Amino acid sequence: MPVEEFVAGWVSGALGLVLGHPFDTVKLLGFFKGMSFPIASIALVNSVLFGVYSNSLLALTATSHQERWAQPPSYTHVFIAGCTGGFLQAYFLAPFDLIKVRLQNQTEPRAQLGGPPPRYRGPMHCAASIFQKEGPRGLFQGAWALTLRDTPTMGIYFVTYEVLCRQCTPEGQNPSSATVLVAGGFAGITSWVAATPLDVIKSRMQMDGLKRRAYQGVLDCMVSSVRQEGLGVFFRGITINSARAFPVNAVTFLSYEYLLRWWG
Repeated sequence: MPVEEFVAGWVSGALGLVLGHPFDTVKLLGFFKGMSFPIASIALVNSVLFGVYSNSLLALTATSHQERWAQPPSYTHVFIAGCTGGFLQAYFLAPFDLIKVRLQNQTEPRAQLGGPPPRYRGPMHCAASIFQKEGPRGLFQGAWALTLRDTPTMGIYFVTYEVLCRQCTPEGQNPSSATVLVAGGFAGITSWVAATPLDVIKSRMQMDGLKRRAYQGVLDCMVSSVRQEGLGVFFRGITINSARAFPVNAVTFLSYEYLLRWWG
């Protein structure tokens, strides 16, 4: 199994997070709040996504990454490989994403002289608190919503990237840097437009464990949210998600492609 895709995914994920974390966090609190933990975790998760995607495509087509522009795989194979990467990514991502969301939603001020301490003092304390109060399963709160979000949207993500690269590149040639940037950026926007409804549900279920459980599951959370706030609730945050998605995924794909070409 080629490991270059995993390493390239790790590096590109870290670079994309550095660029996109302020956009992600502005939905909640300060620009770089809780950034040190996501840098390490999202790099690992991105490594899984791109590594599984590339190796799944290799298993389906027997074509290496360096040969894919000369012998492009079918969009069906790209979609299946993307869904496989998204499905496995979700299980690696679930605990890290839960901790990130809990830290970003933490409204208590930092500990001050004579004031109440914050609920969580950092990522490790957050993980330990969830484990102690909610049990091992608590670390996977919202995992089903995350899986439902990432499995199809990662298929859409990679298909969009492939379509745009092929449309803008002469047959048999590697796409230019500008093409990779634009295709990666629009792939990010397309996937986030598809993902935002379940992203809203995922975040609500992840925060549900802080108090008495309000939702019995993904479907109950969706129905309750619509009843209380209408269908518009599913598109909450779509603007900031799209604004974040273009630069993050443009940089992610560009660094990923360049690293693989360099190693190839």
